[in-house]
Amino acid sequence: MRVLVDANIPLATECFGDLGTVQRLPGREIDAASVAEADVLVLRSVTRVDEALLRGSDLRFVGTCTIGVDHVDQAVLEARGIGFANAPGCNAQAVVDYVVSCLLLAAEYDGKSPDQRRVGIVGAGNVGGRLYRRLTALGIECLVCDPPRAAREGGDGFVELDTLIAECDTLCLHTPLVKEGPYPTRHLLGRRRIEALSPGTLLISAGRGDCMDGAALKKRLFERNDLLAMLDVWENEPDIDEALARCVTVATPHIAGYSLDGKLRGTYQVYQALMTHLGLPSRQRLEALSPPPALASLTLDAGLDKWQALRLCTRACYDVCQDHRGLARYQAAQGMVKGFDAYRAEYPLRREFSTLEVILEPGAWHHATVLDAAGFIVRKTS
Repeated sequence: MRVLVDANIPLATECFGDLGTVQRLPGREIDAASVAEADVLVLRSVTRVDEALLRGSDLRFVGTCTIGVDHVDQAVLEARGIGFANAPGCNAQAVVDYVVSCLLLAAEYDGKSPDQRRVGIVGAGNVGGRLYRRLTALGIECLVCDPPRAAREGGDGFVELDTLIAECDTLCLHTPLVKEGPYPTRHLLGRRRIEALSPGTLLISAGRGDCMDGAALKKRLFERNDLLAMLDVWENEPDIDEALARCVTVATPHIAGYSLDGKLRGTYQVYQALMTHLGLPSRQRLEALSPPPALASLTLDAGLDKWQALRLCTRACYDVCQDHRGLARYQAAQGMVKGFDAYRAEYPLRREFSTLEVILEPGAWHHATVLDAAGFIVRKTS
């Protein structure tokens, strides 16, 4: 069996090697010629799976190690009898870590602690649902907009997007890209809604770039410069709007979910789905494949307030500013298109909050609640 894998997917050889030959290619270099030689294709969102890619192939299975599936034409796969799987929830915790890091960074710009914000979450799926639970556990008030869920479950607990915009000072976008049907999301945050954002609003976009009108946001920032905008996803990736990237507060190259833990989960979920498709038992265990974190523990004593403690622990695992500076550095050296992809391909090792044990000395026990709510492992010493 021949398995073609995006070069950015970890553990490909460990998971798929027993099934045959594993070939790795950069995702944007996977084309019809390479696919024609494969039985199994394992990819990420940068590769578009459609009739053109599959023409002349004898693929038996396609797996995407991502939550989103808008880059895969599933109707074409079904028509050809090709098995398919994605990895729902695989990197959701990493994206939530990213948002928490953004919230803490925003506090350094406007002095507003996270629990002084009212956060509007647009899209309450794998990521948005986890974000809601994490933020409410931290004592942060949240409103949720998710029309498809509201239609299925009833309106209780959900608000309209325009209401959310009017009542929240922080907006987090986590919707999939839906182009048709009753609830399309392309340019969900369009010119009118971007203009309606209150001055000082914190805008975090870590879902799909096409859900926001980048030109309208750029116009608002150029003319008024009165928003804190932190963008991880963009229209036309990797050929993104450089002028917009320069004027936002944080610009990162679609890496919010790029933790090692999330990537490993994605690979493993697709591996399990492939083994099921082939009628074979799984031969690998995720726990055995995951390496220990480089930083396994951190000890806190008295002297910090709870948000300072959380900021310290967060940056021990992940600092969004590092990715903001990294994209700027790569863009300056290689240009935006090559720099965007190069930074993703050479992404520094990153672990999730849940891999760090925070040891609290007696004087710091009062931090246990907030650190536990943020997702860290907390242990009190006597």
